[in-house]
Amino acid sequence: MKYEVILFDADDTLFDYGMAEGHALSSVFSFYGMPTGADDYTASYKEINHMLWADLELGRITSEALRVERFHRLFSAHGLTLDAQEFSDAYLRFLGEGTFLIQGAVEICSGLSGIRLAIITNGIKEVQTSRIQDSPLCDTFEHIIISEEAGYQKPETGIFDYAFAKLGIEDKAKVLIVGDSLTSDIQGGINYGIDTCWFNPLGKLNALDIKPTYEINSLAELLDIVGIKDTCTNV
Repeated sequence: MKYEVILFDADDTLFDYGMAEGHALSSVFSFYGMPTGADDYTASYKEINHMLWADLELGRITSEALRVERFHRLFSAHGLTLDAQEFSDAYLRFLGEGTFLIQGAVEICSGLSGIRLAIITNGIKEVQTSRIQDSPLCDTFEHIIISEEAGYQKPETGIFDYAFAKLGIEDKAKVLIVGDSLTSDIQGGINYGIDTCWFNPLGKLNALDIKPTYEINSLAELLDIVGIKDTCTNV
C-alpha cells in the first residue's frame, strides 16, 4: 500500500461538527432559560466563531482565549447580560456530547485495515476527547493529536513534529493527511511535506492557491487512493 499512516482531521471530516454545534447551542441557551436563543443568535455566533478560528490558525489568539472571547463578542453585540466564562463552560460540556459522525466514517475506518490511523485536530482537548471516546470510533485511532497538547495548531509544522514523534514516523512519503480545510489541513500537510487529501463533499470551488494531492467527495474514495479494494457498503 502506498500509505502506512493516515492522519484524519476530526471536525467535518469524520465528525459532523455542524450537528454537534447545533446541539450544544440549543442545549446551552435552553439551560439558561432562553429556548429561542439558538434561533436568535446562531448566525451571529457562527460569524464571530469563524473569525476567531481563523485568528487561531494565524496565531493571533490562543485556544483558551477563543473559547470565551466568542461569547464575550456575541453578548456584547446583542446586549445580553450573561457571564461569558460560565456560558462557555456549559457550552463546551454540551459540545462534548456531540458524537455525530459524517456518513461513511465508521465504514471507511473499518475498511482501512492494515493502515495506522490517527486524529490530528485543532479542537479543544476536553471536547474532542469526550466526543471521540463516546463515539463508535472510540477504539479506532492509535493516537489523538490535539493542538492544545501539542502547543501548535494546524497549519503550523510543530503539530506535525509532535504527531510524528508520538507515532514514531520517519518516512513522510508513507503519510497522508485527510481533512476538509484547505487553510488548516491541506496547507499544514503541504508545509510539512506530506501528501494531502481534501475532503470536499459539497464540491466547493477551490479559489485558493493551495493544491491538495488528492480531492475526494466521499470518504469511500480513500480506498482507491491507498490501494484497497472497495469491499465496504454504505460508505
